[in-house]
Amino acid sequence: MAVTEMREALNQALKEEMTRDEKVFILGEEVAEYNGAYKVTKGLLDHFGPKRVIDTPISESGFTGLAVGAAMMGLRPVVEYMSFNFSLVAMDQIISNASKMLYMSGGLFNIPIVFRGPNGAGPRVSSQHSHNMESIYAHFPGIYVMSPSCPADAKGMLKAAIRCNDPVVFLENELNYGLKEDVPDGDYIIPIGKGDIKREGKDVTIIAWSRAMGFAKQAAEELSKDGVDVELLDPRTLKPLDMPLIAESVKKTGRVVVVEEGHFFSSLGAQVSESIYSNLFDYLDAPIARVAQSENPMPYAANLEAATLPSVSKIIQAVNQVTYRN
Repeated sequence: MAVTEMREALNQALKEEMTRDEKVFILGEEVAEYNGAYKVTKGLLDHFGPKRVIDTPISESGFTGLAVGAAMMGLRPVVEYMSFNFSLVAMDQIISNASKMLYMSGGLFNIPIVFRGPNGAGPRVSSQHSHNMESIYAHFPGIYVMSPSCPADAKGMLKAAIRCNDPVVFLENELNYGLKEDVPDGDYIIPIGKGDIKREGKDVTIIAWSRAMGFAKQAAEELSKDGVDVELLDPRTLKPLDMPLIAESVKKTGRVVVVEEGHFFSSLGAQVSESIYSNLFDYLDAPIARVAQSENPMPYAANLEAATLPSVSKIIQAVNQVTYRN
């Protein structure tokens, strides 16, 4: 175990899985000669060569379709999008082909493929490069959606995704690539659908994932100074949700705040809330509070960007709401 950045943890996962299984290969824009836009694929070209680390033209629909065909023939592609905003160009391939192929072929074609890259807002990249895509892809059957919040999870989750025989959308965050923590060596696997309690608490459950978990951790520290004992729950896999873990936490605390970077309307947070209301209503001591991105395109100005996104202060306000401390 060693202190490792998230980008390095993802690189470890890729290298280990490509070494373990010669059918695994990676393709995308600048993944080879440039070592990846965020250096997640650093050194892989030198180690595995150009047949397994492939620079593609600027055509997401084209190289995504190529990867789906390769998966149909038994290979295990990892598709990197320089930004998951660019996956919008390839949605027909991801949704109409990759996620539907097993069903449409009557079980003849598994599609063992991972679509990965940075999701959500970067620093001041404005409205066309700040989409949060998780609820879009989670909407469609036949596809798993995963989103790590820390380096150790990033490694263990990506290895599980690569070994999955079905399509996985693996959503990272540009602003998390530099996070550092101890990451296990070797064959460290976090199963798909398995969440994690990042902090034990008894007063309120905060459910958050990806970059939002960082805000939630800061809020929990601040709230602890005021006597509020927060439990932090990271679903890690967004589809399917780890409802047994969520149920265990909700039954203990009776109060829930859901924090996400996506927009408020029709979001993953809305689905999480509905799942709790449908299955755990009798255990709630207060209505669920939600913290999400406001309903506007992402501004360019730094102050307006900050006002749009979730924040520590917004989370504290939501916790105060569900604990009737306002």
